[in-house]
Amino acid sequence: MDVHNAYLNGDLDEEIYMDLPPGYQIKGETHGGNEKSDYSLFTRSDKNGFVALLVYVDDILIGSLNLLTINAVKTDFNSQFRIKDLGQVKYFLGLEIAKSRSGIYICQRKYTLEILEDLGLLGCKLVHTPIETNHKLSHTSTNLLKDATIYRRLIGRLIYLTISRPDITYAVHILSQFMDKLAEIHLKAAHRVLKYLKGSIGQGILFSALSTLHLKAFSDSDWAAYPETRRSIIGYCIFIGDFMISWRSKKQAIISRSSAEAEYRALAHTSCEITWIISLLKDFQIDHTKAATLYCDSQSALHLIKNPVFHERTKHIEIDYHFIWEKVSAGMIIPVHLPSKFQLACIFTKALLTATLHFLLSNMDILNIYAHLEGEYQTSSKGSEGCTSSTFSPTIENCLAW
Repeated sequence: MDVHNAYLNGDLDEEIYMDLPPGYQIKGETHGGNEKSDYSLFTRSDKNGFVALLVYVDDILIGSLNLLTINAVKTDFNSQFRIKDLGQVKYFLGLEIAKSRSGIYICQRKYTLEILEDLGLLGCKLVHTPIETNHKLSHTSTNLLKDATIYRRLIGRLIYLTISRPDITYAVHILSQFMDKLAEIHLKAAHRVLKYLKGSIGQGILFSALSTLHLKAFSDSDWAAYPETRRSIIGYCIFIGDFMISWRSKKQAIISRSSAEAEYRALAHTSCEITWIISLLKDFQIDHTKAATLYCDSQSALHLIKNPVFHERTKHIEIDYHFIWEKVSAGMIIPVHLPSKFQLACIFTKALLTATLHFLLSNMDILNIYAHLEGEYQTSSKGSEGCTSSTFSPTIENCLAW
């Protein structure tokens, strides 16, 4: 739905409270309201069923298992505001959404094309990775550019594009470090991301309707990855069943003294995100009773979790230890070791070779339902140079079923 009069310029004749005055409570808070896990999410549960509203300024998504409940909410809104009913969601805030019995597919194809067109790169040559494997990007680069406006705007648009493109998250994270001191090499690296996107414009994420509701997460770090500060990069991705719902690439706030410590802090960040997702699921009346599986490729970090005795070398990470141990003890999280070659989260911590990148993407339910129209490769674990082109049916239903 879309609200016509989102921005008002009228005069207020009464006091407006942005927060409730002391002593007041929200009526019917147990049955619904603004959810603390996401302040843009509003829910209601009554005899007519459960309904959820996701609000962004004047754009609203509404969902319920009961069509009558949805229509009743629309009627209530229409009595107070001028509402435009846009029907089944197909496009929302730059996200293209395709639905079928098999699941939901989201991508930002139109948004990607607009970026390429604005920068005149629709006809550019393709590259197979978003960032060079051995890149040397730093603040000490020469050939500084005087005007960083175009670069900053481009990075902002690329950050928004990571909503459906986890494969560029690491590259965009690195490039966003140079907003204050831009060199020609940084702009060239940003254009490389666009050349990579040109080869997979319609790539997106499939949320399968056949998946289980079990949470599993992958946590990784790249120790002392920043040559200027020697801070580490942490990365994680979290799945519900077989589809990915959350991912991040982040620079650690402090310097880790060892690779085990860097991995351990990455586990703490991932545990925080798991806790938030479990809280969000409760807002949707879904109880995640089974312990979430947390995969890590560092045996040292896993041994730290099991060791209740702190010695001199690990005392300074005691806060992170107690946070993770509390979740493990409560049965919320089970830490599990896996080989590094299967660590999906490394896509968010380092620049990868073509074959490795596409092998990991193939295990994240990342696909391109427009590949048959754009003549693109649907890459395999062999990498772009040795991959074979898959044949796609022109219907979204068949692509989703695949």
